[in-house]
Amino acid sequence: MRWVFRLIGLLIVIIVVAVGSLFLLPGDRIARIAADQISSATGRKVTMQGDTKISFYPVLGVSTGVVEVANADWSEAGPMLRADSLKIGVEPNALFGGDIRITGLEMVNPAIRLERAANGRVNWELGVDGVAQSGQSDGGAPAQSKRLALTLDRALITGASLIYTDHGSGEVQDFRNMDFELRWPSYDGTATFEATLRPAGEAVRINGQLDQVGQFLDGAVTGVAANLTSPGGSLGFAGRAGLQPQLEGRLDVDIASTSGFMAGLGLGAIDVPKGFGRSIKGSSQITLTEDMRLSLRDLALALGGNQIAGGADIALGETVPRINAQLNAGALDLSTLAGADSNGGSGGDAGWSKAAIDASALALANGEVALVADSVNLGDLKLGKTRTLMTLDRSRAVFGLRELRAYEGLITGEFVVNNRSGLSVGGTMNVSAINLETFLTDAIDVSRFSARGDASLSFLGSGPSVDAIMNSLSGNGSLKTGRGVISGIDLDRLMRSGDMTGGTTVFDEMSASYTMDKGNLFNTDLLMNLPLAKATGTGRVGLGARDIDYLFTPVLLEGENSRGLAIPVRIRGPWANPRITPDLEKAIDMNLKEERKKLETKAKKEINRAVEKKLGVTVEEGQSIEDAVKEKLEDKAKSKLLKLFK
Repeated sequence: MRWVFRLIGLLIVIIVVAVGSLFLLPGDRIARIAADQISSATGRKVTMQGDTKISFYPVLGVSTGVVEVANADWSEAGPMLRADSLKIGVEPNALFGGDIRITGLEMVNPAIRLERAANGRVNWELGVDGVAQSGQSDGGAPAQSKRLALTLDRALITGASLIYTDHGSGEVQDFRNMDFELRWPSYDGTATFEATLRPAGEAVRINGQLDQVGQFLDGAVTGVAANLTSPGGSLGFAGRAGLQPQLEGRLDVDIASTSGFMAGLGLGAIDVPKGFGRSIKGSSQITLTEDMRLSLRDLALALGGNQIAGGADIALGETVPRINAQLNAGALDLSTLAGADSNGGSGGDAGWSKAAIDASALALANGEVALVADSVNLGDLKLGKTRTLMTLDRSRAVFGLRELRAYEGLITGEFVVNNRSGLSVGGTMNVSAINLETFLTDAIDVSRFSARGDASLSFLGSGPSVDAIMNSLSGNGSLKTGRGVISGIDLDRLMRSGDMTGGTTVFDEMSASYTMDKGNLFNTDLLMNLPLAKATGTGRVGLGARDIDYLFTPVLLEGENSRGLAIPVRIRGPWANPRITPDLEKAIDMNLKEERKKLETKAKKEINRAVEKKLGVTVEEGQSIEDAVKEKLEDKAKSKLLKLFK
């Protein structure tokens, strides 16, 4: 029993001596000891300035003035960390060795500088053996991971600023007025965190937890969950992560306003076209590897009017991200890219839209995107089932049309959008069995022509708006149809009675070729076969001006009891309401040509008879009246001269 009391007494003496020694140590001595310990643990020189105070109750701790942590010696930006003040509370057993259990940490107005050197080195690699206090290798020994022997019940940081500088790319990001709270009660346990950032003034909040923190710091991949809330929406992630960086898990997106969300993060408000992510809601399984390759699987996003699903691989480490994606969509609305108005049309008689087309998104990435959509709305044009491969390279997108169902027909070819030095569009297309009535109604507001046709088209246009592009179109093409109908005019009635009022014209087939220049389509070889007639056409269609000036000439076929009768029809005016009138001058010239010749011949004969009778001249066959008169006069002159010599 005496040994028990002696042991208790010895412990009391040790505690009294230890505690008494704390009272005898000055504050600056405590600060130097703490700084040396932190320097040893982190590999960076730590300095503490100002008055240092020690507290024993209710928490054993120390408070200091200005605190600085040295930067890497290749940096010229100053300390890696500087704070106006620091308070640290620890458990008493930390005085007797072992792990450091920090019960509280408070830092005021810390300024943190994170840097990436041009050669890839980073200044935040801390806590490694063989690293001097300046942060560099000591004696050439290779760096090895060193475990930080501490835990943290609660850390509170207020008024923090963070400056990130990438010396390779020249990128600088500056974040101010941030608050953090961290709870890490067990070194190998779970840490929870909350942060409030204000990159653009309004609060952006981040909260979550990190599992197995010690293993995470040692380089292992551990569980993580985090949520980010900005004024415009939120992001949530649950999965696993590592410092390399490595990431794997599920990302949930719920953004009501992409522009507000980006502005809240300090990235500037962006004008996202309707249907391309003004709002975003959805999820994806994501994987991020050490070489900054991002993989998206089971992707499902609602983009404020459009919905897409599929997967993608994105190389983020390149100067411009490179994408390889396979996407599926239902009804895809791209009408805003075509500059259509709010009703999805081109504006009727007002003309094409002059709103500027923003094609800057073509520069955001390179790569290939395969898209399958049930339907595509291009504003004026409506497409059905679409299978296309888009190849994007330096602001130039080439859409290979593998299958494009439109207006009951099939379109193949390619369509190109180029924004390298101003916006231009072009392509080559082959069309089979298209419904021309619905196509022409949507494309150029012409609804009088009904037929199915095959066509080819090569075109190029440029300009900042639909109006500019349509007024610059150039190219060529051809069209051939089978049986069809022209509404608003009955050519048979026109040719037989001259009646231009209403009716329809049925034709058996039609063919034409055309060229385009400066927004005008020119055709000179239209040929249309009707049951009792044929028709030809020549003229101009203003693709930019949305008008037409065309001469359409039907000719009644000759039969046993009929003769060929041509009634040229002039079609002139705006697409929406063109005037259709017979061209009487042309009609007279074409239909009375033979009668005029007969009248001219008859008149000449009558004149010849009158001259012969009056002058006594006989006109021989093949001889003109002038020659006959001249010959008569010469004969008389010769006769008079002979009389003079007799």
